[in-house]
Amino acid sequence: MQNNLQYQGNSEQQEPEAERKPVNPVVDTIQQLGQTVTPATESNVFCMTIIGQVEGHIVLPPQNKTTKYEHIIPQLVAAEQNPKIEGIIIVLNTVGGDVEAGLAIAEMISSLSKPTVTLVLGGGHSIGVPIAVAGVKSFIAETATMTIHPIRMNGLVIGVPQTFEYLEKMQERVTRFVTSHSKMSEERFKELMFKTGELTRDIGTTVIGADAVKDGLIDAVGGIGDALRELNRIIEESKRNRMGGLPQ
Repeated sequence: MQNNLQYQGNSEQQEPEAERKPVNPVVDTIQQLGQTVTPATESNVFCMTIIGQVEGHIVLPPQNKTTKYEHIIPQLVAAEQNPKIEGIIIVLNTVGGDVEAGLAIAEMISSLSKPTVTLVLGGGHSIGVPIAVAGVKSFIAETATMTIHPIRMNGLVIGVPQTFEYLEKMQERVTRFVTSHSKMSEERFKELMFKTGELTRDIGTTVIGADAVKDGLIDAVGGIGDALRELNRIIEESKRNRMGGLPQ
């Protein structure tokens, strides 16, 4: 109690100094959104990060590192509408999370009219897989991993056929998106998804770097430099196509 009162007293003494030094907007943006810049800046490339756990309709505990879809979607809309943004790079290091929130983000990325490149650093697990394949071109770091496994439900589960049909439909949504936005076949994706013996407390498969490329899930192994070079190449190609379509 004494420590608490002392801390409050120190706060009051520091208030005038805080008023003289306003919060740096860059620092505030990093704290709130994990971004150093927003789509309103002069850069022609907008970098978006998908980190920690993808948070859906339920707020996760404060100690969890999360990516909130209500933060991501408005930023993608702003980047799409901003004429100064010519391309978007999405960097992933996520353990997965809410299925519908992850699919919503993936659908938003895939429906953008501007060039998009995704890069998996560290991990792009679970519902991070659809997000990783949603761009025009996808990269994965050599040591990065991606876990493919069936979806599961939290909370009350009713043991009736309708529950299993619902889970099957949800799983089909994920499978259809991943296979339609990558070179991986549906048979191979389901084979990796339902594999037993590899994950200690689950069924599924963890693929690493080159293995993800070999299976057609990701386009190429590379880092941030490779991803940005490819994004700039796609931007320039898009500009040439637009110029070629203009009347002489």
